[in-house]
Parts: sequence; structure tokens; C-alpha cells
Amino acid sequence: MSLADKVVLITGAGSGIGADAARAFRTAGSRVVLNGRREEPLKRLAESIDPTGKSVAIVPGDIGDPRTSHRMVQTAIERLGGVDVLFNNAGIFEPKPFLDVTAQDFDCYLNLLRGYYFASQAVIPAMKTRGGGAIVNTGSMWASHAIAATPCSASSTAKGGVHALTGNLAIEFAPHRIRVNAIAPAVVETPLFDPILTREQLASFNTFHPLGRNGQSRDITEAVLFLADEERSGWITGVVLPVDGGVTAGRN
Repeated sequence: MSLADKVVLITGAGSGIGADAARAFRTAGSRVVLNGRREEPLKRLAESIDPTGKSVAIVPGDIGDPRTSHRMVQTAIERLGGVDVLFNNAGIFEPKPFLDVTAQDFDCYLNLLRGYYFASQAVIPAMKTRGGGAIVNTGSMWASHAIAATPCSASSTAKGGVHALTGNLAIEFAPHRIRVNAIAPAVVETPLFDPILTREQLASFNTFHPLGRNGQSRDITEAVLFLADEERSGWITGVVLPVDGGVTAGRN
């Protein structure tokens, strides 16, 4: 794999998909910089994937603040030698009827979009010096496929922005061999759903997916590894890849 010795920045790395991806990138031989709001989960993850600390660094902070992105890049360059891959993964999700969405709710989603935007802006100059790189964004199935049972206009508006950002950056930076793609998951069983669904409620979504089950973190990680790996996806850019158990293929 071309992921060996690559330096990978992961936002939202403290749990769920981000943590699973961090483990997988390390297994593939990558060095990783981990970001999340809470420092303790990042410390525990870093120690578990590299007790020596030589191939992992943590940068706690709100990714919606551009200064956090710049600290990530600075840490990657100073500690690990550069930047090759960015996995924009930080996320929140809470279905809520449109008329119940507050300005504060909306701002939280826009803050994440701001994080994806400025994290990408921060890494691209460093990627240029390496002769290329890969950005993988986490979009959403809901951004292109509304579901009546789970109204999420605020989240989908922000994730629609992520999809648009993906295509625009792919075209602008293709001459620099910087590939920009996104994945669009459906229901994935991660701690993201813990505050809003019981275990039984989450299990009820299994039949929502034509393939008969909810997604797991590993399902998403495999797609991210593929899109980050120049050897396996070096002729792919500007794609929003559904990783959704078949939901967007058609009605189940």
C-alpha cells in the first residue's frame, strides 16, 4: 500500500469512525495526527496505537477554529515531517424537524463546515511541497437523499456544502496532484447516535438499508483507506462515494 510512511491528519478522531480510521492508518504504516475536542480520548487512542509516541501526535481543539487546523499542520510538519492525507471527519448529527431548528443548532453544523473548509486550506500548501496528497471528506447520504423519518435539514445543508467543496477543490488542485473525494454514509453504529437513540431504536434501522444491516466503523474506514491510497485510487478525484448499504441505489 502507498499509505506506508504517509502522514495523515484526522479530525474527530476521539471515537467512532475517526478512531477506527486512525488504527487502520497506523496498521498500514502511516503516521497520524489526531484532532478532537476532548484531549483525554485522544491521549488514550494515541497510546494504544503507538505507545512510543514516535508516529502519532495529538492536537486537541475545535476544528471550526482555523487556528486548530494550523496547529495540526505545524505539528505534522515539525513532529512527523509533512502532510500527505487529511481525513475531515469531525461530525455531529441530530434529526430535528425544520421548524424546530434554532440558530444555535444551525451554527453548530456550519461550524463543522467551516472546519472542513479551513482544515483543507491549511493542509494544501504542505501537500504541494510533497508533490501531491489526498483529502477525504465525510459527507452524508442525507445531503442528497432526504428521509421523512429522519428530518435533518440543518445537517444536510452543511453536508451539501461539504459535497460542493469536494468537487470544487478536486478541480482546482488536480494540477497539483491533490485528490479530493468524499464518502456519504447512511446509519453507522458509532457513539454519534448514543445521545439520540437507544440500542433497540438503532437496531430498527437495519432494515432501512437494502443490504440488511447498519454500517459499522470499519465499513467507512475501508472506503477512506481506498480513497487516501494513491496506488488504489490515484485516478479518482471529485467523487462523493455512497457508503450506505444500498440506500441511495433505490427504494428498499
